[in-house]
Amino acid sequence: MTAVPAGRSLLRLGPVTLLVRRRAQAVAVLLLILLAAAMLLSLSLGTPYVAPVDVLRALPGDGTPYDLVVRDLRLPRVVLAAVAGAAFGVAGTLVQAVSRNPLASPDVIGVTQGAGLAATVALTTGAAAALVAPAALAGGLLAAAAVLALGARHGLAAQRFVLAGVAVAVALRALIEVVMLAADPIDGLRAQVWLIGTLAGRGWQETAYIAGTLAVLLPVLLWAGWSLSNTALDDDTARGIGLRPTARRVGLATTGVLAAAMVTAQVGAVDFVALVAPQVARRLVRAERPPLLCAALVGALLLVLADLAGRRLFAPTQLPAGVLTAAIGGPYLLFLLVRGRRRPS
Repeated sequence: MTAVPAGRSLLRLGPVTLLVRRRAQAVAVLLLILLAAAMLLSLSLGTPYVAPVDVLRALPGDGTPYDLVVRDLRLPRVVLAAVAGAAFGVAGTLVQAVSRNPLASPDVIGVTQGAGLAATVALTTGAAAALVAPAALAGGLLAAAAVLALGARHGLAAQRFVLAGVAVAVALRALIEVVMLAADPIDGLRAQVWLIGTLAGRGWQETAYIAGTLAVLLPVLLWAGWSLSNTALDDDTARGIGLRPTARRVGLATTGVLAAAMVTAQVGAVDFVALVAPQVARRLVRAERPPLLCAALVGALLLVLADLAGRRLFAPTQLPAGVLTAAIGGPYLLFLLVRGRRRPS
């Protein structure tokens, strides 16, 4: 029988057995409780206000007076926020693992900008509304392919990967500005709202696309959860123990950008969730690398709370969720910079 190190336990998922930290398990349970509470609060607050006990009664659809408000109007948006936030958390964790940089995320390495450029072109050229999301998905994947191609030399080295991503992101952002300046003002405004990122007017269909993508990627994500523990090893050490570091980094990066491109195509460019969630999860677990499940739960919690705040802080005016996540992400970046300067050299 295999000895289990102190502070860890075995988690069996069918034929797969994972060695997980007990603190990570406890944090995951706590985050699940907080996420459930945040979703219940989001379903409750609004006009009209629905007491939490009435929300719970309305969820099964037993014909209560609040069925329409809770199940049809609020629940699709709240579930979408949780699923999209989880996908952002997963994508950010994988991108940061490849780049070995806490400041890296899909909105930094060009995936979001590629999706944004394609969506902006679609919105400002009179394309059908149904084509915006597929165009954004294709744009995000093409941008990611460009970043991977530029960074693939020297085994997709972390520094080269980040520099390639920043270069692609800057170039695509400039193209977005050119397209918006040449567009009709009304179309440009629609594109600007999409670029900020909002959950308004979205629901079960977008949730199904994101959840379906995560379900398809689940076997890869299980592998990624194990592989993340080895990303800190240098290439020579990794090869010495039988690992293939370049293939591992390409696999992690590809999985991350697929998740990021899909969720961005469905809800727009909601920045900073993918950047913040992995590092918050890492600090909660006190681990060297962000744990995938906890990062997903932190991302879900952040986006549910951001969407709730956007709906209620200035009611009846609604702020896009992307505005609130940017308000969180900006101070967080400053915190990282100040923390980095205070570390002894």
